Amino acid sequence: MGGRGRLRTACAALGTLLAAAPAGAGDPFLRHTVTVDVVRRVGPSVLSITTEQTVARPSPFQPFGADPFFDRFFRDFFEPRLPQTAQSLGSGVLIDDDRRVLTNEHVVARASRIRATLADGREFDATLVGADPNNDLAVLRLETDEKLPWVPLASSADLMVGEPVIAIGNPFGLSHTVTTGVVSALNRSIRSESQVFHGFLQTDASINPGNSGGPLLNAAGELIAINTAVYNGAEGIGFAIPIDVAARVVAQLIAHGELVPIWVGLELQALDEGLHQAMDLPRGTTGAIVNRVREKSPASRTGVQRGDVVIRLEGHAIDSPRSFFEILAAATPGQELVVDLWRDGRERSLGIRAEAAPDALAAALLREKLGVDLRVLPSGGCEVVAVRQGSGAARIGIRRGDLVLGINGRPLDGEEALRRAALDLQGLSGALVVVQRGPGRYHVTIPFA
Repeated sequence: MGGRGRLRTACAALGTLLAAAPAGAGDPFLRHTVTVDVVRRVGPSVLSITTEQTVARPSPFQPFGADPFFDRFFRDFFEPRLPQTAQSLGSGVLIDDDRRVLTNEHVVARASRIRATLADGREFDATLVGADPNNDLAVLRLETDEKLPWVPLASSADLMVGEPVIAIGNPFGLSHTVTTGVVSALNRSIRSESQVFHGFLQTDASINPGNSGGPLLNAAGELIAINTAVYNGAEGIGFAIPIDVAARVVAQLIAHGELVPIWVGLELQALDEGLHQAMDLPRGTTGAIVNRVREKSPASRTGVQRGDVVIRLEGHAIDSPRSFFEILAAATPGQELVVDLWRDGRERSLGIRAEAAPDALAAALLREKLGVDLRVLPSGGCEVVAVRQGSGAARIGIRRGDLVLGINGRPLDGEEALRRAALDLQGLSGALVVVQRGPGRYHVTIPFA
């Protein structure tokens, strides 16, 4: 056989061999990718979380609407409604050797029982250490003494748009599902049914119901974010909470069980068109005007002045006083907040260090905004002990001896509930209050001065 014949025969044999062998069979590194390595190392620390909630069985008189007469009639003369158990699914990740788990607050909200399952099938009961709805984060602790794998919190300070990420979670109950993508954008704001969340990381890694609370990892296998939401009506858009935010919240939840309310000492008013022109603000600029800087507050020490226009907080545009305090509600004591102001025809930036709200602030806000002094009762609710003349409460007829049972949907069942309800008044123009006088209960709106 000539040289050309031998070459044709060798090429044919090589073609047959390549066709018979899987691609990359001689090179395992083509299959053992970075993603495979990350999943093998971190996957054992990820949990599927199942929660149970006890809910009332709906009345058969539902066609009559929520009529208390029919509801009471059914309870008195028919079989009592037995409670039903509703289940929900989510994800979580072990973050320390004390078997603590980081997940979303909405995954465990109102849960009567929490169960967590590892990839190897081990299942444990979990107790709630603390939760914060403003950041949608919660910390659990597994009820076991077993030594379990965990992953430390990393950093999200240097995240780059376009870098690869890996999500592990429990979408639709399909435990320990892995998806990949990239960081699509940083510092996003998204609106839920009840509030606006700021500072989220956007990713195109597939995140579905059940992924909530699961880890988002970088190519080094580091925990950089906690998956939390899917944008309604869109495909391929998910959001996650940067781990630097989560780390601050976790420390507070472990220490206190909740986020300590903070303050900076500012009172703001809305920026209308007339004020916009008077302040000579650039066209399209939004903000809120500082109408008071409280003495000995973080803002006063930083140099914020009455008449400044706050245009951004932590990089998020301010379009009303309320938006400022919504962003502030997610901050933690000691956090350095960047505030962008408009003063004397130009922008300037200041750093304000958030502090825990002083005890006297709640009473001051109740007096200044609602116009009442309240005393918490052991039996629940608060008694009105004084009404400020000319206040919104005085104008609608609130008087001493009335009972205030709730403010803006928050039941006043103790000192801490009253304190948080008072702090939540910041940035509002009025409050919905439940008042009891004698046997009657009334929902009234109290406008602020």
